[in-house]
Amino acid sequence: MAFKKRLSKIAFLGLSILLAAACAVQDISDETVDVDGASSTADMTPEETEDWSVKPVQLGFDADMKPSDAISLFDGSSLDAWQGDDGGAALWKVEDNIAHVSAGAGGISTRENFCDIQLHLEWRSPSAGVNGNGTGQNWGNSGVFLQSRYEVQVLNSNGNETYANGQAGSIYKQYPPLVNASKAPGAWQAYDIIFKAPEFAEDGQLISPAFVTVLHNGVIVQNHSEIKGSTRYIGHPFYEAHGCAPLHLQDHGEPVEYRNIWVRKL
Repeated sequence: MAFKKRLSKIAFLGLSILLAAACAVQDISDETVDVDGASSTADMTPEETEDWSVKPVQLGFDADMKPSDAISLFDGSSLDAWQGDDGGAALWKVEDNIAHVSAGAGGISTRENFCDIQLHLEWRSPSAGVNGNGTGQNWGNSGVFLQSRYEVQVLNSNGNETYANGQAGSIYKQYPPLVNASKAPGAWQAYDIIFKAPEFAEDGQLISPAFVTVLHNGVIVQNHSEIKGSTRYIGHPFYEAHGCAPLHLQDHGEPVEYRNIWVRKL
């Protein structure tokens, strides 16, 4: 008899648990659950989650789709926003609204320093390499150096074999592009670059590395890639503390051309 009573108590306890669970399910069914797992009542109004505290600035665009809040670095008229390696005038030739790399003149750097940016530029590699014999790294080689340290490679990579982390759209010697989005040599190409600058503590220690996203001809070739340090031809990358710094376009001895360069501070 005692055994039967014990079974009855167990059965009653089980039934109570099932009833409690059913009530809990009913309560949950009256609520919605957001992605963080926090529940919100079903009787909320749409206005309770509307943000009217800010009003994003309305931008305009010119014929080249340059946004109205962008800083023009080269619009085809002059290289006044740039300087040479010696701090003097940029010595590249400007002709037909195009800036031509002048081999031997050195690279050019912006007179203004930048940190977090959105950068747009268009470039063109020659139809053939120097003296018509270009191959590998000697066909349309130049580079976009973010903060004068972190290079997004410029190169003819259409039908031109080289190491993957040195072709167009690569973070030089660090990350190959996700795909090869290169047009044929002699065609204009576009880079759209979103750059998050590294952060350093007062003692020079790295707090946060740099990150970069690159679209080559509208195709993502670097997706929030974590830069490992300054890009180097020889040796492994490493960081050295610095602040905001100029953009730099490289003279690698190849007749690369640039046009329509602008930047937005983020």
